[in-house]
Amino acid sequence: MATEAPPPPQTPEDGSPVQPTTEAFLEAQNSPEFAELRRSHRSFAFPLTVGFIAWYLLYVLLSSYADDFMSKIVFANFNVAFVFGLAQFATTFLIAWFYSRHATNKLDPQAAAIKSRLEADA
Repeated sequence: MATEAPPPPQTPEDGSPVQPTTEAFLEAQNSPEFAELRRSHRSFAFPLTVGFIAWYLLYVLLSSYADDFMSKIVFANFNVAFVFGLAQFATTFLIAWFYSRHATNKLDPQAAAIKSRLEADA
Protein backbone atom coordinates (compact mmCIF):
# COMPACT_ATOMS: atom_id res chain seq x y z
CA MET A 1 0.00 0.00 0.00
CA ALA A 2 3.02 2.28 -0.39
CA THR A 3 2.66 5.38 -2.50
CA GLU A 4 5.19 7.06 -4.72
CA ALA A 5 4.63 10.58 -3.42
CA PRO A 6 7.27 13.23 -4.12
CA PRO A 7 9.22 14.60 -1.19
CA PRO A 8 7.60 17.49 0.65
CA PRO A 9 8.49 21.00 -0.47
CA GLN A 10 11.39 22.69 1.27
CA THR A 11 11.10 25.99 3.10
CA PRO A 12 13.70 28.50 2.01
CA GLU A 13 14.84 29.49 5.54
CA ASP A 14 16.12 26.28 7.03
CA GLY A 15 15.56 23.57 4.42
CA SER A 16 13.18 21.54 6.60
CA PRO A 17 10.00 20.01 5.16
CA VAL A 18 6.73 21.90 5.49
CA GLN A 19 4.72 20.52 8.40
CA PRO A 20 1.09 19.44 7.92
CA THR A 21 -1.57 21.47 9.69
CA THR A 22 -3.44 20.35 12.77
CA GLU A 23 -6.53 19.80 10.62
CA ALA A 24 -4.54 17.52 8.32
CA PHE A 25 -3.37 15.46 11.30
CA LEU A 26 -6.93 15.19 12.63
CA GLU A 27 -8.19 14.19 9.19
CA ALA A 28 -5.49 11.50 8.97
CA GLN A 29 -6.34 10.29 12.47
CA ASN A 30 -10.01 9.89 11.52
CA SER A 31 -9.24 8.16 8.22
CA PRO A 32 -10.00 4.48 7.55
CA GLU A 33 -6.28 3.88 6.81
CA PHE A 34 -5.27 5.06 10.27
CA ALA A 35 -8.03 2.96 11.85
CA GLU A 36 -6.65 -0.06 9.98
CA LEU A 37 -3.14 0.74 11.20
CA ARG A 38 -4.37 0.86 14.81
CA ARG A 39 -6.35 -2.36 14.33
CA SER A 40 -3.30 -4.12 12.89
CA HIS A 41 -1.17 -3.05 15.84
CA ARG A 42 -3.73 -3.86 18.52
CA SER A 43 -4.72 -7.23 17.08
CA PHE A 44 -1.08 -8.28 17.28
CA ALA A 45 0.17 -6.56 20.44
CA PHE A 46 -2.71 -7.14 22.87
CA PRO A 47 -3.01 -10.95 22.55
CA LEU A 48 0.76 -11.41 22.80
CA THR A 49 0.96 -9.11 25.81
CA VAL A 50 -1.86 -10.93 27.62
CA GLY A 51 -0.33 -14.30 26.74
CA PHE A 52 3.12 -13.32 27.96
CA ILE A 53 1.81 -11.86 31.22
CA ALA A 54 -0.20 -15.05 31.83
CA TRP A 55 2.90 -17.16 31.09
CA TYR A 56 5.01 -15.02 33.46
CA LEU A 57 2.41 -15.18 36.25
CA LEU A 58 2.19 -18.96 35.84
CA TYR A 59 5.96 -19.14 36.28
CA VAL A 60 5.86 -16.94 39.39
CA LEU A 61 2.92 -18.81 40.93
CA LEU A 62 4.47 -22.21 40.25
CA SER A 63 7.76 -21.00 41.73
CA SER A 64 5.95 -19.81 44.84
CA TYR A 65 3.45 -22.61 45.45
CA ALA A 66 4.56 -25.73 43.54
CA ASP A 67 7.95 -26.43 45.07
CA ASP A 68 7.78 -30.17 44.42
CA PHE A 69 7.01 -29.71 40.73
CA MET A 70 9.52 -26.92 40.13
CA SER A 71 12.32 -28.76 41.91
CA LYS A 72 12.06 -31.90 39.75
CA ILE A 73 15.27 -32.57 37.87
CA VAL A 74 14.84 -32.44 34.09
CA PHE A 75 18.41 -33.38 33.11
CA ALA A 76 21.81 -33.19 34.79
CA ASN A 77 21.49 -30.53 37.53
CA PHE A 78 18.75 -28.54 35.77
CA ASN A 79 15.31 -28.51 37.34
CA VAL A 80 11.93 -27.45 35.96
CA ALA A 81 12.23 -23.96 37.49
CA PHE A 82 15.53 -23.34 35.69
CA VAL A 83 14.10 -24.52 32.36
CA PHE A 84 11.01 -22.32 32.81
CA GLY A 85 13.24 -19.36 33.71
CA LEU A 86 15.26 -19.82 30.53
CA ALA A 87 12.02 -20.19 28.59
CA GLN A 88 11.00 -16.73 29.87
CA PHE A 89 14.04 -15.23 28.15
CA ALA A 90 13.44 -17.24 24.98
CA THR A 91 9.80 -16.15 24.92
CA THR A 92 10.79 -12.49 25.31
CA PHE A 93 13.18 -12.62 22.35
CA LEU A 94 10.72 -14.62 20.27
CA ILE A 95 7.95 -12.06 20.83
CA ALA A 96 10.34 -9.22 19.98
CA TRP A 97 11.30 -11.00 16.75
CA PHE A 98 7.64 -11.66 15.83
CA TYR A 99 6.75 -8.02 16.49
CA SER A 100 9.68 -6.80 14.40
CA ARG A 101 8.51 -8.95 11.48
CA HIS A 102 4.91 -7.81 11.92
CA ALA A 103 5.93 -4.14 12.05
CA THR A 104 8.14 -4.45 8.99
CA ASN A 105 5.56 -6.31 6.90
CA LYS A 106 2.30 -4.65 8.00
CA LEU A 107 2.66 -1.56 10.17
CA ASP A 108 5.56 0.24 8.49
CA PRO A 109 4.06 0.23 4.96
CA GLN A 110 0.71 1.47 6.30
CA ALA A 111 2.36 4.20 8.35
CA ALA A 112 4.59 5.23 5.45
CA ALA A 113 1.55 5.60 3.18
CA ILE A 114 -0.21 7.80 5.72
CA LYS A 115 2.94 9.85 6.27
CA SER A 116 3.60 10.38 2.57
CA ARG A 117 0.00 11.46 2.03
CA LEU A 118 0.27 13.95 4.91
CA GLU A 119 3.54 15.34 3.58
CA ALA A 120 2.18 15.61 0.05
CA ASP A 121 -0.87 17.52 1.26
CA ALA A 122 1.17 20.00 3.32
